[in-house]
Amino acid sequence: MSDGHLPCTTRPSATSAVVAPHGDRQLRFTKMHGLGNDFVVLDATRAPVALSANDIRFLANRHFGVGCDQVLLVEPPQHPDADFRYRIFNADGGEVEQCGNGVRCFARYVREHGLTAKNEIVVETAAGLVRPRIEGNGEVTVDMGLPRWAPAEVPFVAETAASRYDLIVGERVITVGVASMGNPHAVTVVDSVARAPVAELGPLIEHHARFPQRVNAGFMEIVNRRHIRLRVYERGTGETLACGTGACAAVVVGRRQGLLESEVAVDLPGGRLRIRWEADDQPVWMTGPAAQVFEGEVTL
Repeated sequence: MSDGHLPCTTRPSATSAVVAPHGDRQLRFTKMHGLGNDFVVLDATRAPVALSANDIRFLANRHFGVGCDQVLLVEPPQHPDADFRYRIFNADGGEVEQCGNGVRCFARYVREHGLTAKNEIVVETAAGLVRPRIEGNGEVTVDMGLPRWAPAEVPFVAETAASRYDLIVGERVITVGVASMGNPHAVTVVDSVARAPVAELGPLIEHHARFPQRVNAGFMEIVNRRHIRLRVYERGTGETLACGTGACAAVVVGRRQGLLESEVAVDLPGGRLRIRWEADDQPVWMTGPAAQVFEGEVTL
């Protein structure tokens, strides 16, 4: 547990996938986390920051780099209604559309580093605009937008939309609910997250042929209609201590299957998020903490 992860997570190999970049670029960075889901945050508002996939893998590596689940890039907006542009790179070097824990850290970062005086901002992501708001107690509430579950929008290979699908995974058939919160999620209900075979099934679900852009695999235990426990195997990263979009997707799936109320406490290995989703035409709201760990400089 010393690296902030649960056992049996998949990380890039230090000997094959991660090679220290050659050169003399100096990058200032800030290390942050949301419930243990940790990030290296880079400010590209004053000057562009160009990162190769190998740079990302180096920064994310917990033995040779800084160590994180994702690298977050703060950029000037391209959308006319946005205050900032937010880019997310997984530990394997691939760019993804959205990260709920990351956007809370993003909001704290731009406020505390003097990039904005606002407590509520509009952030442009590859999945659309999100609106984080810093609360008086330091937690961050985020309008995560409307969930999507039409198969083509997830994307997921299916003829029609449904609240449940049977998925052949290895030698077993599991039932999943599928939704997009700007990134794709497959959520399965389990009797106990402590006993769920996350390390075994997570990578099989992530790379399943019915998810052409891979998928985040969530394992949800329902305590009662207002309380769930959740573990998430994130695509390109492995199991993390928390996943904000995963928590939102789990509540959406649970609501669509008639299992949950509109406000749900979601307990992840790293702590609790509060998720609210009233109706199909309403956005999903997420509230939770974000924290700065340290700042430093790294040579690329």
